[in-house]
Amino acid sequence: MTPFGVSVRRLSVSRTSVMGPDPLSYREGHPDLRPLHGFVFQAIGPRGTTAVELGRRLGVSKQAAGKMVESLERAGYLERAPDPADARRKIVRLTARGTDSLTRSARVFERIHGEWAERLGAERLRALEEDLRVITPVDLWRLDMPGWFGSA
Repeated sequence: MTPFGVSVRRLSVSRTSVMGPDPLSYREGHPDLRPLHGFVFQAIGPRGTTAVELGRRLGVSKQAAGKMVESLERAGYLERAPDPADARRKIVRLTARGTDSLTRSARVFERIHGEWAERLGAERLRALEEDLRVITPVDLWRLDMPGWFGSA
């Protein structure tokens, strides 16, 4: 394996040493959330959306989106409400608990960013962020990989 490959593998494997052990889950009072849920919450947005639109935004089937919505609804992060524009549809939206998780997540990422700036220096961190933007495709992965939305 090339030195670059070793470095990338080391970074992937050492996520805990880089970011810490899933800080939102345990330190911030949301032990049932995983990083993927943040993508879901952001795709729902502040005004809510339908399950069909959520699936389209995440690049997953309506069924996969529905399964995730059901799970997060049971956990108290999402709610479904009638669409005021079309009584046949339901709008999925964040509850206060869901919004709280996003607020806390933003604080965690700000803290991690600050720690990285201290370790690398502001200029190196900016350069790293820019390099990652250059080499990372916009559609890096689909979010419907087996197991990401519950059991495969």
